[in-house]
Amino acid sequence: KPLKLMTPFDQIRSVFEVHADTARAEQMSHYMRDQFAFYGIASPERKKLYTDFLREEKKKKLIDWGFIDLCWADPHREFQYCALDYLVRMNRFVEFDDLDLRIRQLVETKSWWDSIDVLCKVVGSVGLRDERVAELMRYWATDENIWIRRCAIEHQLGRKENTDTALLTEIIEANLKSTEFFINKAIGWALRDYSKTDPDWVRNFIATHPGLSTLSVREGSKYV
Repeated sequence: KPLKLMTPFDQIRSVFEVHADTARAEQMSHYMRDQFAFYGIASPERKKLYTDFLREEKKKKLIDWGFIDLCWADPHREFQYCALDYLVRMNRFVEFDDLDLRIRQLVETKSWWDSIDVLCKVVGSVGLRDERVAELMRYWATDENIWIRRCAIEHQLGRKENTDTALLTEIIEANLKSTEFFINKAIGWALRDYSKTDPDWVRNFIATHPGLSTLSVREGSKYV
């Protein structure tokens, strides 16, 4: 009877189990408000465990969405982190159609700031090479799901002088009346990030938008 070959997911799970730390797992879970189970593997160590796998995957130039689905379905948060690291490494192979078909589902499930703040980078990288993303982000900016809206607000983080300020303005203005902490924090973060490039623009934006929450203003004006 032929031996069943282990899938990459099974291989990584075996390695995770070997490096599990129960005490640290409890601390990590508590930090995330006990929403997720953990193996208890610190981020630097975790990333080393699958570095070789990611290097080999990148050579294939094709995203294994089945692998990502398995990672997302696993109860341990380290597997979602693994999927996120995979997507960041493979972001050049993410296509526009994947955003609504694949990435949106990841944003909407097992949602918390730690996963959203990576997924927005994946969305942003697609936006730099496909102008259709801007219109999609206008649509996401008014979605009922707060994490979809947060992703839209944050998707231009790190763009510096390539930031589309008209789009940023439109997305923030669509969320000005929000009382949701994670939305107002994201608005402040987006403004603070761009203030490193154009502090005058951010200073003027804050001055001309009295509807900004106190949290957004505090976060956004840190460097201006």
